Amino acid sequence: MAVQISKWLNNPYPQNYIIKKPFVGSLIIIAFSFLFLTIYKPLQTHESQFFSFGLTMAIYCCVMSVPVIVITRLLKWTRYFSNPEEWTILKEIIAIVLILFGTGITIYFTAFLVEIPAQRWNLSTFFDSCKYAFLIGIIPFAFFTIINYRYLFATDIEQSFKPATYSFSPVKTEELLQIGSQLKKETLSFYPGQFIYAESEGNYVVFYLNVDSKIKKEMIRNSISNIAQQLSAIPFIMRTHRAFIVNVKKVNSQKGSTLGYHLKLSGTDAEVPVSRQNTRDFNLLLKQYQGSTTFGMGN
Repeated sequence: MAVQISKWLNNPYPQNYIIKKPFVGSLIIIAFSFLFLTIYKPLQTHESQFFSFGLTMAIYCCVMSVPVIVITRLLKWTRYFSNPEEWTILKEIIAIVLILFGTGITIYFTAFLVEIPAQRWNLSTFFDSCKYAFLIGIIPFAFFTIINYRYLFATDIEQSFKPATYSFSPVKTEELLQIGSQLKKETLSFYPGQFIYAESEGNYVVFYLNVDSKIKKEMIRNSISNIAQQLSAIPFIMRTHRAFIVNVKKVNSQKGSTLGYHLKLSGTDAEVPVSRQNTRDFNLLLKQYQGSTTFGMGN
């Protein structure tokens, strides 16, 4: 049972929209919270001694948006939460709890400016502020988490393809590619059929090439975006992930679901990812060059 729960919590999952777009998300939080508080008046909400009910609620709602932006930005700077492509249900839950807890703390201290301070300096009031933040703030977060529920039922698939035919000598019709670098005197030359994949590593891009039946590793100083642009004229080469470019003809197998794939390529043991937003284009290109169709993989 514990293993199943752990597996479920670590399932890949699309990032909550409020976390993905914190500035827009904060506006959603303000609008929803204000409408909810002014229309339903839950949790014995009342106006402060200094402001009307509407203005009091507006102040609290605007304050609620601050930790959404600040905490989300801080989380994205940490290694654990930094990569949206590796988002999971567990990360989603932890992030939402931290944001709402920060919201409760912010509301508690804001109330010292809105309410009478002498009546608020106690643990009971602090826990009430956190409770109200969770009860109200969880609704918009839960909405965006729930609309992605279909990804929980994404069918994992695994496909193998016929081993790619190696062309150790360049095809006569192929033209030699000249890849430019940010360093003026540095260039890299190879034929399209020799290219297996490229991976971004900091300020460099590492190329994996099949040259004379051997895997050759070449490094050049440039961004993966610039390299993708230089290779854009080659129809069977595509950028599958923010850090990877792949020769589709070299794909031996793929596994994954609508949340993304992992590819095995000819001549290497590495697993190259295909991000969720690129699965459709990858499927079309794979079908074109390997004559394969994926099953149950619609976006």
